[in-house]
Amino acid sequence: MKYDVKDIFKEECIGKEVIIEGWVRNHRKQKEFGFIDFSDGTCFTHLQIVYDNLINNFEEIQKIKNGSSICVYGQIVKSEGKGQNIELKAKDIKLLGDCPDDYPMQPKQHTREFLREQAYLRPRTNLFQAVFRVRSVAAMAIHTYFQTNGYVYAHTPLITANDGEGAGQMFQVTTLDLEKIAKLGKVELDKDFYGKKVGLAVTGQLEAETFALAFKKTYTFGPTFRAENSNTKTHASEFWMIEPEIAFCDLNENMDIMESMLKFVVKYVLDNCKSEMEFLDKFVEKGLINKLTKLLNSKFTRIDHEEVITILKQSGIKWEFEPEYGKDIAKEHEKYITEYFNGPVFIKNWPKDIKAFYMKLNEDNETVAAVDLEVPGAGELMGGSQREESYEKLVNRMKELNMSFDGLDWYLNLRKYGGCVHSGFGMGFERLLIYLTGVDNIRDVIPYPRTPGNCEY
Repeated sequence: MKYDVKDIFKEECIGKEVIIEGWVRNHRKQKEFGFIDFSDGTCFTHLQIVYDNLINNFEEIQKIKNGSSICVYGQIVKSEGKGQNIELKAKDIKLLGDCPDDYPMQPKQHTREFLREQAYLRPRTNLFQAVFRVRSVAAMAIHTYFQTNGYVYAHTPLITANDGEGAGQMFQVTTLDLEKIAKLGKVELDKDFYGKKVGLAVTGQLEAETFALAFKKTYTFGPTFRAENSNTKTHASEFWMIEPEIAFCDLNENMDIMESMLKFVVKYVLDNCKSEMEFLDKFVEKGLINKLTKLLNSKFTRIDHEEVITILKQSGIKWEFEPEYGKDIAKEHEKYITEYFNGPVFIKNWPKDIKAFYMKLNEDNETVAAVDLEVPGAGELMGGSQREESYEKLVNRMKELNMSFDGLDWYLNLRKYGGCVHSGFGMGFERLLIYLTGVDNIRDVIPYPRTPGNCEY
């Protein structure tokens, strides 16, 4: 009967006759026998196939190339070689899909830059088998956490008339003829598909708040877009965001949820991707498993932004970017503060002038009830806030920032129609995956990265 390789390793299959289908990762040929390193993609561990010259079509089988797809019938036996406990003694091997000699994914060391150029084939390599399995399992962990805790999954729009953050870094969406616009020298928005200026969503938070004030607890988990011309290792123009929103929840409760969710996801990945994590620990980031295990057992410190600046100023260190009250902190500051407290740190109550308009204004009228979570080895991993529940204060804040009220009346009305204390946070999924896998470039944790000047596949 047909088997997946994962089930062969999971079950007691020695002595069983099985049929498997998959791909040749490496084919080592000898004069009277051969070894095939076989993968069907169902688990990280490969199965060794052994055959000898007594098999039908021995000469044809010896011509099978790396990358080819095959169907194999044979018996699972104890392995006599090193590196595996069992192997498949083949009785019949059929070539299903041939592969030429110039197949790019030959069994040798490839640079990550080369593999990005072969993004449609790189999932066949060990590194990306591990990374994208972790991505899949981490996504399941996120849904499992929220679903088991009573959250409603909301699908927020990808096309929107508001930019959410007020940052203006949106991709515009239009059906207008750009060449015609160039000739006319004007844009006739009333003739566009939606009759007004719209773009790709930078966040689903504002719409998620509407669900929180109906279902109490909700979350979004989907793609978001930023037209930010940045070429760093941690920025992409298309990425996935996890954004929960919770009614009757203040900033302290919000931090409780942030910590609980992160620890749940990390543990879920460690429990369900053992082979992948061992590979990543060995070949990508030594000490990765220890780093993640330490996080699970860590106390998460909570400290005000002002206190952080004081600690940085009193450190005696000559900083590349001098820490200042009322200003943002740099990567070097994030690293220092997690080392100072020897664990993750919630930095809360940030200066209002460097945070978004919707965050709750504190009584000092200078700070907002915002929080960023800094983790050792990665820096900022997620950020959130208590949302401003006062209609008047939110209106005043938008006026201070000279924000347009067009298209945001519904968001303001949430404060009028049974509004309440509510909070939420956002976490970039790829930022989390960088932390979980040790792979330091966002381009290598997204199947098909979209970055400035790059939109292949």
